[in-house]
Amino acid sequence: MRYIPITQADKAAMLRDIGVSSTEELFAANIPADVRLTRPLQLPPAITEMEILSHVAELTKSNANLQDYACFLGGGAYDHYIPSAVDTFLRRGEFLTAYTPYQPEISQGVLQVIYEYQSMVCALTGMDLSNASMYDGASALAEAAGMVVAQTGRKKVVIAGSVHPNYRRVVKTYMHGIGVEVVEAPLDHCELDLNKLAGLITEEVAGFIVQQPNFLGHVEQVRAIEAMVHAKGGLYVVCADPISLALLEAPGNYGADIVVAEGQSLGNAPSFGGPYLGVMATREKFARRIPGRIVGATLDTRGQRAFVLTLQAREQHIRREKATSNICSNEALNALAATVYLTLVGKEGLREVANLCVQKAHYAAARIAKLPGYQMACKSAFFKEFTVNCPKPADEINKLLLGKKILGGIPSSVDYPHIPNAMTIAVTEKRTKGEIDALVAALGEVK
Repeated sequence: MRYIPITQADKAAMLRDIGVSSTEELFAANIPADVRLTRPLQLPPAITEMEILSHVAELTKSNANLQDYACFLGGGAYDHYIPSAVDTFLRRGEFLTAYTPYQPEISQGVLQVIYEYQSMVCALTGMDLSNASMYDGASALAEAAGMVVAQTGRKKVVIAGSVHPNYRRVVKTYMHGIGVEVVEAPLDHCELDLNKLAGLITEEVAGFIVQQPNFLGHVEQVRAIEAMVHAKGGLYVVCADPISLALLEAPGNYGADIVVAEGQSLGNAPSFGGPYLGVMATREKFARRIPGRIVGATLDTRGQRAFVLTLQAREQHIRREKATSNICSNEALNALAATVYLTLVGKEGLREVANLCVQKAHYAAARIAKLPGYQMACKSAFFKEFTVNCPKPADEINKLLLGKKILGGIPSSVDYPHIPNAMTIAVTEKRTKGEIDALVAALGEVK
């Protein structure tokens, strides 16, 4: 394609054709006079590239970044180690050029990556099929809620109060638009109250949603919950931590109908909250209900292996009223990062990452629980996050920790007022013994 420059005469002719005399008149017509800038921009003199890079580097020092601070924040965004090769693959032009495969079979490499991603998700979750990813964990969970409503025809969904608070809000927003009632199941300290849950699961309930491990870090009684849900004809949705699935039982093995997850921990940086990766997998019998795309493998006319978009039941491809979802894209680049990450670490590597999380989290919890004024908020099992009762409000403690270059845990009081001075602490494989000991020492200074 040859670039043809526009001359001043061409520009003047175009302006004349639309009835204005200048570019300023074109834009000013739609900008009220009282908000127009009538003076030159107050900018300092121009500086060189080296000077601006130095200036920007100095400004970035004001950020509390994960290179200089020990991070014990979690709640869906985790500071896991990302192998350098992940970023190398993401920067390859073959993967950066396509926004979405509108002529998918031409992009065999992209389709193969998505196919491999789907296969790995199925292996992790124990499910039959996976889609080509959603926006994030919250949207994936909301789409799962829509699936159970569409499948059962019922107009009520029960969600555990131990599910991520933001995820619960997104689910309620989605369900409000289609007239579905969302009921929250109460907690007994840090996990579901099974006695109260039994009274909420009725024949009117389309499905039940649980997080495993839950937002407070603790492990739910998922098999007992499954029996309650399926006894009443509802569908069982599990929101899982993908790293935990290297050690904890796959949701497909204990009866989950739909599994969703936030895939950020699989090779994607925390990045101040996005972009992230919504993981979704389900049983084969619900294939026509799953939103987004499914890539399949087949043979071409020459008998060679090829990849195709097997299913794309979204509103851009079929009539809007027939679509399963209005989600128009998938997080292909983030899914690529997850695929490369899982390929690099492998089964044993992922199990080692998960085991390091468990061991380091339990070391931290044991040490913190010995401090005066601190105690575990719940005695149940946990994976890499745990909740502790503190002698002071968590916000005050986090200010102290920040001064020591430590990013403390998530205060629980806003969403869980029954544990007012509690903090949920996340410990990944990246945290060293020295960092954990420094956290314990800083917490010990709180009187």
